[in-house]
Amino acid sequence: MSFSQAVSGLNAASSNLDVIGNNIANSATAGFKASTAAFADVFAGSGVGLGTKVAAIIQNFGDGTTTTTSRGLDVAISNSGFFRMQDNAGNTYYSRNGQFTLTADREIVNTEGMKLTGYAAAGTPPTIQTGTNPVALTVPDTAMSANATTKGALTTTLNSSYTAIPATTTFDPTDASTYSDKSSMSVFDSLGNQHTLDLYFTKTADNTWTVRPIDSTTGTASTPTSISFTTNGTLIGTGDISVDIGSLNGSTAGQNMTLSLAGSKQQNTGAKSTFGNPTQDGYAPGELTSYVINDDGTITGSYSNQKTQLLGQIVLTNFSNPEGLKSMGNNVWSATAASGQPLVGLAGTGNLGTLTSGALEASNVDQSKELVNMIVAQRNYQANAQTIKTQDQILNTLVNLR
Repeated sequence: MSFSQAVSGLNAASSNLDVIGNNIANSATAGFKASTAAFADVFAGSGVGLGTKVAAIIQNFGDGTTTTTSRGLDVAISNSGFFRMQDNAGNTYYSRNGQFTLTADREIVNTEGMKLTGYAAAGTPPTIQTGTNPVALTVPDTAMSANATTKGALTTTLNSSYTAIPATTTFDPTDASTYSDKSSMSVFDSLGNQHTLDLYFTKTADNTWTVRPIDSTTGTASTPTSISFTTNGTLIGTGDISVDIGSLNGSTAGQNMTLSLAGSKQQNTGAKSTFGNPTQDGYAPGELTSYVINDDGTITGSYSNQKTQLLGQIVLTNFSNPEGLKSMGNNVWSATAASGQPLVGLAGTGNLGTLTSGALEASNVDQSKELVNMIVAQRNYQANAQTIKTQDQILNTLVNLR
């Protein structure tokens, strides 16, 4: 008479309860994946069953519910993929928990201090360095450097009903009778100093105008440029004007920008000429005021000069067999031979899932299902205990035979 079958059943049921208890305990853990105990029967050479054993613990990598948190450093993954994390020793791990914080060194880490990795941003302006090895992502608080204006654009509709000003008239920016209309815009030098650029438009003949740019901040006047229009009021040529920006407080001398008037027209407006909102590519230096992780994984910083700048981009990793990953605790896994090689890429590409910023993926534990499984496991344990009791009674009967 053997008790081994019942003992193995008790052990298996106990292990099953451990798995169920762990699932329930982590039902509020972001990114947690529920597990299931898989059993196998045990046979002796005689063909008589010797009970059961826990063959494997299988994890369910199905999605958890995405819940909004509105926190800037919370990110949820939908469908396939894992965040790629590194510890201080350089070991790589994988996680679905998108609860991140910043360290004193401005590194993005999870609650265990593991660093979130991705592609760095470099260059001027910064661009994402795809194709390079992922690195630990940071949110640097260094100021954005100034950028000198090199290009600008202004679309205007000049009033064709104006009377032409004779060529013999001496231009004087303080005398409105020596020009037809004026517009102004802001530009920046190499140090980020803001300059006011005044543009004086003078009608010299039908369909012909002269544009005189003057950097009123430094008094630097550019060479006047003549522009012409067709009889339908369409600008002839590219409308590009060369503008000199003066040196201020040690900025680069002889700085030049190209101002485009493309799209400008000449029409009878019946009143003054009209000027659209000018644009230009320069800006003053700025301090980091906020940052956000976008749905494509890019990290964007906002600065006090009203500009934004890329700081990096999160990468995701997938495996041919995620169930082959080894659970390392702290809600992370490591790659194994069974999981296959890690496939690294950007969210939304290939077989990688998508990201939702300001949200977290909840645990995929179904508590109702786990409670039912708990009842079944409890009944299994009781039934195996009853088997031991029954065998004990049979043995007791044999011992008491006369």
